[in-house]
Amino acid sequence: MGSTALGGRAPARLGLAPKDGVFGSNLKQCGGFMLKTTPKVGSSSVRVRASVASSPQKQHSPKTSGVKSGEEIVRLLANHPQFRIKVMTADRKAGEQFGSVFPHLITQDLPNLVAVKDADFSNVDAVFCCLPHGTTQEIIKGLPQELKIVDLSADFRLRDINEYAEWYGHSHRAPELQQEAVYGLTEVLRNEIRNARLVANPGCYPTSIQLPLVPLIKAKLIKVSNIIIDAKSGVSGAGRGAKEANLYTEIAEGIHAYGIKGHRHVPEIEQGLSEAAESKVTISFTPNLICMKRGMQSTMFVEMAPGVTANDLYQHLKSTYEGEEFVKLLNGSSVPHTRHVVGSNYCFMNVFEDRIPGRAIIISVIDNLVKGASGQAVQNLNLMMGLPENTGLQYQPLFP
Repeated sequence: MGSTALGGRAPARLGLAPKDGVFGSNLKQCGGFMLKTTPKVGSSSVRVRASVASSPQKQHSPKTSGVKSGEEIVRLLANHPQFRIKVMTADRKAGEQFGSVFPHLITQDLPNLVAVKDADFSNVDAVFCCLPHGTTQEIIKGLPQELKIVDLSADFRLRDINEYAEWYGHSHRAPELQQEAVYGLTEVLRNEIRNARLVANPGCYPTSIQLPLVPLIKAKLIKVSNIIIDAKSGVSGAGRGAKEANLYTEIAEGIHAYGIKGHRHVPEIEQGLSEAAESKVTISFTPNLICMKRGMQSTMFVEMAPGVTANDLYQHLKSTYEGEEFVKLLNGSSVPHTRHVVGSNYCFMNVFEDRIPGRAIIISVIDNLVKGASGQAVQNLNLMMGLPENTGLQYQPLFP
């Protein structure tokens, strides 16, 4: 395994032993920081932008905040053989060490947090932007054009800027960038992501819902007029900020429905399903907050097309995701459980016949902070940088 050198001016050599043999690799010096490169791909340094500013939220309104996404990206990149963190920005925590904000990552040799205005992009190739919605548009407009960017906020997910304004309460501040942005549902839009400069990383609920439903809708195996979704998220989806709604006594020993009339992930989900159907799709969606740290389960109730069986749905998903590393269809009657994907980039799913004739139930589970946010972001940047998309993401789930 290679290591990153901070400081010093002497060039370093590194040898790697991959599964299929041994190849050489060099370290390129950039201002005292060794950026690891391979002869084939070129340098791949990564700038992680993590904001500790909490965005206003409704009660029990989980969403993956910048502070959690940034922290999880740092954890995932600790074992990435190609990406090295050059710059990390913050707001209130500027000037501090990252390990003092997240003590579980104190072993990582990381640059200190700096304010955005003080960030030096001269030796950076790519950016993870992990700011709350509404703040990312202005920041990305000011970044150098040559940078590859993966944005983990909601700012570039909705292609219709008028719809964005309706759901997020303000006009879009970078409509020209919105036209350029590619939606980052990796397994569905892989080719578009590979050639993109700016990728809008999907939300956690939309990821868990679109992965099973998009292939079935494209194949016209289910009707789009009566899709009902009940989804549940762990508390980490609400971020790390101190909020009354997230106090232990508020969430313990209970389940909390929220956003019943209009969660902000609804237009994102409907956008993806409508594109698959090539017609407008409207869903019934209810998210719930569960008293667990991380994990997400989406249960989808669908009406099948005439003559279609639950086994037909199963077989189509099986053929669609056969060979995919991170999307797994479980065997037989095995039920997906959130505890079996914790800490990993996997999505587990399965299909069940409903008691009501002509209907089926689909269950999918992900870790909301990994496949639902940071893991998929790394997967997307791998593609954008010409690397195998599983690079640095082969973490197995944590159990128990």
